[in-house]
Amino acid sequence: MSNQIKLFLVDDDALYLKSLEIEFLQSADFTIETYATGELCLQHLDHNPDMIILDYALDGIERDAMNGIQTLDKIKEYNPDLVVVMLSSQDKIDVAVNCMHHKAFDYVVKSETAFMRLKQIITTIMHYQKLEKELTWYMDRM
Repeated sequence: MSNQIKLFLVDDDALYLKSLEIEFLQSADFTIETYATGELCLQHLDHNPDMIILDYALDGIERDAMNGIQTLDKIKEYNPDLVVVMLSSQDKIDVAVNCMHHKAFDYVVKSETAFMRLKQIITTIMHYQKLEKELTWYMDRM
């Protein structure tokens, strides 16, 4: 059993997607699957990712492709507990609020600090999930 975090990266910007993948693969803690559309991501949810980093727009390749919010809603239908972090080049509060309204765990603006912020969020989530498992184990024995 691996302790690696299975991460889905979903972005229609091939260059940005590749740079994110390279950043995460430099850390031994991740296995990565990348998808250029929300539809492809949804087709592979049975690969059981621990977390999904999902672009907000997703219409750069196909005009009629699902956007990030539509994809987020479908992911949450499939598994309400799956952690999804939205990623966008839009630094607008209403976009962030919309993502949170649709049950995104967090919202990160694409910038030079985006990768560090994503790693911090993932570290926090994994720490929280580990504590939750330990607490459940402890409570089951009381």
